[in-house]
Amino acid sequence: MFRAIVETGSFTGAGAKLRVSQSAVSRQIKLLEEELGDQLFRRVHRKVHLTATGEILLRHTERIFNEIRLLNSHLSDAGRLRRGRLFLAGGMSVCTYLFPYLLKEYRKRHPNVDLRIATGTTEEILRMLRNSEVDIALLSLPFEDPDLKIRHAQTEEMVLVMDRNHPLVAKTEISFTDLVPYTFIHFEKGSNTRRLLESVFAREGIEFDRIMELQNVEITKPLVEKGLGISFVPYPSVSGESTRPGLIYRRVAGKPVYRELGWVFIRSDYIPRTVEQLLSLFEEMKPSFVPIAPQELD
Repeated sequence: MFRAIVETGSFTGAGAKLRVSQSAVSRQIKLLEEELGDQLFRRVHRKVHLTATGEILLRHTERIFNEIRLLNSHLSDAGRLRRGRLFLAGGMSVCTYLFPYLLKEYRKRHPNVDLRIATGTTEEILRMLRNSEVDIALLSLPFEDPDLKIRHAQTEEMVLVMDRNHPLVAKTEISFTDLVPYTFIHFEKGSNTRRLLESVFAREGIEFDRIMELQNVEITKPLVEKGLGISFVPYPSVSGESTRPGLIYRRVAGKPVYRELGWVFIRSDYIPRTVEQLLSLFEEMKPSFVPIAPQELD
């Protein structure tokens, strides 16, 4: 009931969500406050807000719900992986070029596991992890969070992309200073890939006058293809079957850019077997993924 109030913003909303009366919710919260010895909510203009004690309880509530879910997974894991669930998340690029191959094989080996995928910004995915809405996510690193466990997945190269008629295509060697006159299409603020590129640009002493900002690579690529800007994207997103006919990708001469990807999940003494099997399968299939561009791009 406490978490339902937080999620809906009111006692009435919590009652509707849980299909109980508002008075029942109020009584239970009053008993909980008496047990804890402090007020959990304060009411301001008919809205409820968490007190400092309520904020602490909310953090523990998320852990409690996660432990209950892990317990259920643990009990269902006894013996072979005959059933279960695997909810995973990632940025749009890995959802497009990596997850389909990985999950096709996972489904083949574990046909009775309920598979679901979510995508979003880094902050959205981290929220889903903390709220136990997803079991594991593949994200660009680094992260520092005591509640999260990180396992390195792979190193990906970021390559420069432009349209086929772009002036940079004619250059035999591209430097970072050559990029400055053009519109640059950036990742969303707050993402680790955005921070990585900004650190590279700061190191090279360049600053763009015109910047566009998008949340994912799959939107960036068609805009670049239409000549609306240039960008850096993960090499796997423009290689093989992912290649768009109007795109050219190159490496800035002598200075390749790499990002680290990692599997991120809630820190716990127990990892569900569905997650363990995913991690094991990824390591098995990793040689088939090609995250680094060929040397002839130099």
